[in-house]
Amino acid sequence: MKEYKLKVSEQDSGKRLDAYILESCRKHELEFSRTHIQKLIRQGYVAINEKKLTPNYKVKTGELINLSLEEKKPFPIKAEKIPLDIVYEDDDVIVVNKPIGLVVHPAAGNLEHTLVQALLFHSSRLSDVNPERPGIVHRLDKDTSGLLLVARTNDAHQKLVKQFSKHTVKRRYVALVKGRVEFDEGSIDLPIGRHRINREKMSVSFLPEAKDAVTHYRTLKRGRDYSLLELTPYTGRTHQLRVHLASLGHPICGDKKYGKTDTFKRLMLHARYIGFIHPKSKKFLEFSTDIPQEFSQLFK
Repeated sequence: MKEYKLKVSEQDSGKRLDAYILESCRKHELEFSRTHIQKLIRQGYVAINEKKLTPNYKVKTGELINLSLEEKKPFPIKAEKIPLDIVYEDDDVIVVNKPIGLVVHPAAGNLEHTLVQALLFHSSRLSDVNPERPGIVHRLDKDTSGLLLVARTNDAHQKLVKQFSKHTVKRRYVALVKGRVEFDEGSIDLPIGRHRINREKMSVSFLPEAKDAVTHYRTLKRGRDYSLLELTPYTGRTHQLRVHLASLGHPICGDKKYGKTDTFKRLMLHARYIGFIHPKSKKFLEFSTDIPQEFSQLFK
């Protein structure tokens, strides 16, 4: 077992114990469900001064919480013969056009049939900065298609991560959204944090733990019931584009998590363009794909 000590800050005071621990685990990149956290609390693996706690206990400023977790055992990642659409590759980087429905890397509940397994079949030479996510510098949601940047060396990985953190990697998406968007272009500057009730979702939030999030948009086409947008995220928060568009009243079509039920069989979001400084040559490289046909069919 590995022991963690969590000191409750003033801004976290009053939160439910299970919600507080879940957020703390995610900050340390420990992936647990809220149900699992509640089970740990009931089994006595979470304590404050050896006091027995319940999941709905409200934490208080300055309390020191002792958390005992089983150390994660690394699982072997096996290469799988899954077709890949390679847009570009050299000794340092790969740019791949990810199809919809393909998870980027293995995680609890989804250990096989991911992009990482496909990449390992294509090439065993990937960065291992994070051995559980070889080569993966950034992610796309399972149901988002489009261009993804992969690192083949640790040096390339670290330099690309730095570019992402400095917001110098250029990315543009296209999205089909519900309704006629009023403006030709604009910016959505709204902070994003975990949804207060459904912790599996994100939402626009003005709580202290929410993070700044900025999305620029340009309207490409308008129809009676739909609009086609080009989206440029300045930040890279979880589900940022989906949350921001839903907050405007124009959810992305096919978004079952942040939109209403519709007839679209896929999330209508595609990473169309990516541009970055090559980690070795220092040249600016840029790649783009065509807008998927299904995105513009409604405007014919």
